[in-house]
Amino acid sequence: MTAVQTNPFTGPGPDARFAAALAQGRFEIQRCAACGEHVFYPRALCTHCGSAQLDWVQPSGAGVVYSSTVVRRKPEAGGDYNVALIDLAEGPRLMSRVDGIAPAQVRIGMPVQAQVIDDPAQGKLLVFVPQTAAEAKP
Repeated sequence: MTAVQTNPFTGPGPDARFAAALAQGRFEIQRCAACGEHVFYPRALCTHCGSAQLDWVQPSGAGVVYSSTVVRRKPEAGGDYNVALIDLAEGPRLMSRVDGIAPAQVRIGMPVQAQVIDDPAQGKLLVFVPQTAAEAKP
């Protein structure tokens, strides 16, 4: 006998819901109504308690660089960039990049702030900037 899989949610899947919010310029993560923990990457079930009661919330955007590396590219290919792991104030860790400073200047422990930018080649992207740079923006 074959078990039938059912969908634990209705509407678009978690990835599509995250992408749709980002396309509208909003950064959202999930928060579990059962245990109160925040979840990222978008999921159908809470990674902490297994509940399907995940609500979408707008995080503070505050974070700290956990790790960073510089990806080297020729200038004609766009130049160097960094790939960083960011610990959000709400708890989850995510992968992004830190903009606004040279890739080699990104440091572990650096406070950063999330921003949604409009990249001509890739559309809306979630990036982070050093908090001092974020505070200077209107």
